[in-house]
Amino acid sequence: MGKSWFVSGVMGLGAVLCMAATGCQSNAPKPLYDRLGGNIMISAIVEDFVGQAAADPRVNFLRKGTSAEWQATPENVEKLKVHLTEFLDAAAGGSEEYHGRDMRSVHAGMQITTAEFDAIEADLAKSLAKYDVPARETSEVMAIVEGTRKDIVEEK
Repeated sequence: MGKSWFVSGVMGLGAVLCMAATGCQSNAPKPLYDRLGGNIMISAIVEDFVGQAAADPRVNFLRKGTSAEWQATPENVEKLKVHLTEFLDAAAGGSEEYHGRDMRSVHAGMQITTAEFDAIEADLAKSLAKYDVPARETSEVMAIVEGTRKDIVEEK
């Protein structure tokens, strides 16, 4: 049987003893990041969400009529997806670091209205539902997004 059997047996016994000991098991809830399915799932949600928002006339995705009109080149869209994924990964407790600018400066001049922000939230909710994200996690993601409203909406 050899040494490897002994080592794995001792490690297995250690795990059993640890689980039986008080305080050894962690009852801490998993971070939202893990409950969402990690980077792969967050990336899929973001991919769908960007498509939803771009197709939604209520959003004014290209910011037409503002001083911050946006060109939806493949490079710009990809950069947006990367930043959104990083933001959600980091905000949900993942190890990803957000490399984008703060919400206020990134959205300055876009003149995003309350109605447009509400439409964006509705599009995100559709994407979360498409991937069967449970109600608790959906609520937590939506709270993260809602927390950015004060820095994004520019209505007088």
